[in-house]
Amino acid sequence: MTDSSNLVGSNSPPSPRVLVGITTRNRASILPKALASARAQNYPNLTIAVLDDGSTDGTSALSAQYPDITWQTHAQSRGIIESRNELMRGCDAEYYVSIDDDAWFLQRDEISRAIARLERAPHVAAIAFDILSPDRPTPVSRNEPEMVSIFIGCGHVLRLAAVRAAGFYASAPGIYGSEEKDLCYRLADLGYSVEKLTGVHVWHEKAWNDRDWYGLHRSGVCNEFAMTLRRCPAPDVLAVMPLKLLSFCWFWVRQPRFLAPGLAGVAQFLAHFAGTCASRQPVKREIFWSMVRRRAASNR
Repeated sequence: MTDSSNLVGSNSPPSPRVLVGITTRNRASILPKALASARAQNYPNLTIAVLDDGSTDGTSALSAQYPDITWQTHAQSRGIIESRNELMRGCDAEYYVSIDDDAWFLQRDEISRAIARLERAPHVAAIAFDILSPDRPTPVSRNEPEMVSIFIGCGHVLRLAAVRAAGFYASAPGIYGSEEKDLCYRLADLGYSVEKLTGVHVWHEKAWNDRDWYGLHRSGVCNEFAMTLRRCPAPDVLAVMPLKLLSFCWFWVRQPRFLAPGLAGVAQFLAHFAGTCASRQPVKREIFWSMVRRRAASNR
């Protein structure tokens, strides 16, 4: 795409470089919607990259239809955490826009608005788009940015200098779960904040029909315990971990179909307990509890 701000004779400073990264696996039927919405964005200095994380459907054949998009492929799936890190580490952009392979922008200016806010606010490390989905389909009016505790993985923007300082996404025993929350804790510990652009929407289709629900919940439970153990300060962690287990138990009572994968997730966490303890890097106490309070307020 041509960057009009870099044309000879322009008095405007060059627009920051932006990479839109999409990690995908076995979503050949819906991925083109995400690609079309990214290509339609009006931001002038934007490139798009797709990382095919071991797809076994027709995803690889799509690359020929998009010669302007960079494609990378894993022969075997490595998971979303490693895949996102690979895209971010391998680019020279200043900002990284992430959308899921079953998500898409609804207008043409979402990225422009997010980058404009990040350029005005150097203390902001991440922008959360306002996510719509089949269970939350009604758009809301655009409003002032709102400080939040976390961004949702299916649609967000990251300031790469801040993410590098934080160490990118942390590896975890499971391949999925809690990676965004863990990164937000570490960014906050460095003095950065996360903001949500209310009314600047990304649609998340939540195309989960072919997904392994058992494996996803097992991994999510395992990683939630692992990330909490790593970031929660002592001695608070001695109370927080049992309370987290009680919270999961209450969820399993209400949703018994998740009990078996949930217990498998606890077992997976316990199998990695020693290694997780060895990798503990707690954030400051005031940061940990301010994030907890902010997240609790947003869930009311």
